[in-house]
Amino acid sequence: MSQLAQQLHHSEIGDILENSMSGKRPGFDECLRLLESGDVHLMGLVGGHLTRKKFGRTASFVNNMILNYTNVCITDCKFCAFYRPPGHDEAYTVSLEQIEARMKAAWEMFGITQVMFQGGHNPKLSIEYYEDAFRMMRKKFPAVGVHALSASEIDTISKVEHTSTKEVLGRLKEAGLQSVPGAGAEILVDSVKKVISPKKISSETWLRIMREAHEMGIPSSATMMYGHVESKKDIAEHFEKIGSLQEQTGGFMAFIPWSFEPNNTQMQREETVRYSAGGTELLKMIAISRIMYDGLIPHIQSSWLTNGVAMAQMALQYGADDFGGTLLGEEVVSCTGARSTELTAPKIIGAVKQIGYGVEERDNFYNVIKTY
Repeated sequence: MSQLAQQLHHSEIGDILENSMSGKRPGFDECLRLLESGDVHLMGLVGGHLTRKKFGRTASFVNNMILNYTNVCITDCKFCAFYRPPGHDEAYTVSLEQIEARMKAAWEMFGITQVMFQGGHNPKLSIEYYEDAFRMMRKKFPAVGVHALSASEIDTISKVEHTSTKEVLGRLKEAGLQSVPGAGAEILVDSVKKVISPKKISSETWLRIMREAHEMGIPSSATMMYGHVESKKDIAEHFEKIGSLQEQTGGFMAFIPWSFEPNNTQMQREETVRYSAGGTELLKMIAISRIMYDGLIPHIQSSWLTNGVAMAQMALQYGADDFGGTLLGEEVVSCTGARSTELTAPKIIGAVKQIGYGVEERDNFYNVIKTY
């Protein structure tokens, strides 16, 4: 009997993990059992095994910049240290000329292949602002993928324009939008959203906008922000809702669990959450993500941004296959003072090679561009 088989035999979650190794994904109750179990190492062994079966000992990353185009926001999420209300001294919106100048610098200095374009919910910006930006990007930087606008930003544009989110997505796709980040999901349970982001779109709306994007041929990623006021049951529900939509549309390319960082946020000031969830919790979420979505959502991201490079190296062994992006110019997480949020391609390549893995640079759609 192999060592792993022995460990599975003696673990209270052994049956779930054995099933997942033979291709059977856990249901809601089994997901809950995994979340309640402390056997993180064993989940990691299985998560790592499932990942290596598909990707070998190789991890991918994308060479991208983040362009936070405005910090003006009317949603007042309690977990955000980045936003400023309209009219605030520190409020900004980046002009089309500035967008082009920033992209040109990132393209010339770093050879980026993706721009992640995200910002606040700014009621002053019309859809033309986004259309002009995307047209310019596609025309002047055709090799750079446009990964832009969370579901909640798309919802805001639809309200500004008094039109449907479907219409907004259609116009943005025509202008050059290629894929949608998974931000704004947080935890897809409205009782949680009422506490952390009462003015943001409902779980149902997030799922509907993602469905509309997928049906239009715009793929996306999905995220989960854990480590605040959610229960284990809420997390299991989140996993289930995203899995269920993926079974219908197949439009999620990647899943990214990330840890809430309380520094400088209203939730820390109100003492709702004092500390972030920590490294063990990240590894557990990575392993469960792989086990839950094996054969369903192809890529699991390591989430270095809120947990640091060393944890991301561990995450690659617990079920992640993608390191994420270089994130030049990131301003949202850096507002929490969590850590330096700039990472260049050579640093990522070095970090992945340190653990004996091969490295692939990918594009927006997870196609390999280059092998190191």
